[in-house]
Amino acid sequence: MRIRDILDRKQTFSVEIFPPKGEMSVESARSISEQMIAETHPDWISVTFSAGGSGNSGNTLAISAEIARTPAPTTSLAHLTCLGSSRADVDAYLDACTSAGIDNVLALRGDRAPGREAIDFEHASDLVSYIKARNPQICVGGACYPEGHVECASLDEDIENLKRKQDAGVDFLVTQLFFENEDFYRFRERLVRARIKVPVVVGIMPFTSTRQIQRMAFSCGASIPAKVVRRLVAAGDSEEDQRKAGVEYAVGQLEDLAANGVDGLHIYSMNKPAVARDTYEALRRCGYVRG
Repeated sequence: MRIRDILDRKQTFSVEIFPPKGEMSVESARSISEQMIAETHPDWISVTFSAGGSGNSGNTLAISAEIARTPAPTTSLAHLTCLGSSRADVDAYLDACTSAGIDNVLALRGDRAPGREAIDFEHASDLVSYIKARNPQICVGGACYPEGHVECASLDEDIENLKRKQDAGVDFLVTQLFFENEDFYRFRERLVRARIKVPVVVGIMPFTSTRQIQRMAFSCGASIPAKVVRRLVAAGDSEEDQRKAGVEYAVGQLEDLAANGVDGLHIYSMNKPAVARDTYEALRRCGYVRG
């Protein structure tokens, strides 16, 4: 099922996982996705490439296809980055998606890294345009950044880039993580002024440790509010207390976002089923999602 069609009907709940890397097996990734489906009943699951684009597209497709074949079929969203990819690479990937019954692709530029330069696509909007020209039936998502992309000189420049994605045919957007909802609400107002009308799914990462939040905030440019720091200090050195604090903070964000009519709620789970489950259960008790 196309994610845009789901978004047109309801406020969605979804989770993200990353496929095997290092010692993690495909079977382990399959087990994680099955557990998340059973415990959180997501409308869709997003499956990433390796961090930094180190290259596990085969596993991305394999896990996405497994998700689509679960006994209670769940829509999958396969990531695709354009840096380092040729048209032939993208053609092969899209053909594999079609063969596997995957109807949704998240078109990303990808992280810059040595040896990963633009071949046929410089920007994500170029990739969106190419996919839509090749197969208009594929639902294409794109990324957006409530605090602005780290490489953009200004928020206005970042909005112009999003307009290019919309003009290229993107069907929906998913935000980078953020810890202050007011940043998103200001961003949403800028989208309205710029006449960017595609649905915007908010991505929230429940932090599980001090190290994790520092690493993720640094890599994506998200600011860490003082109230988050205070929660981490109060949690002390206990990893379990830090995880609970992170889930509680994320739930507070998500409840407020849901009440303010966002198009969808997306959890960056970091492959931790317990984090996704605890977040889902809190939202279910409040009536924002249904089991």
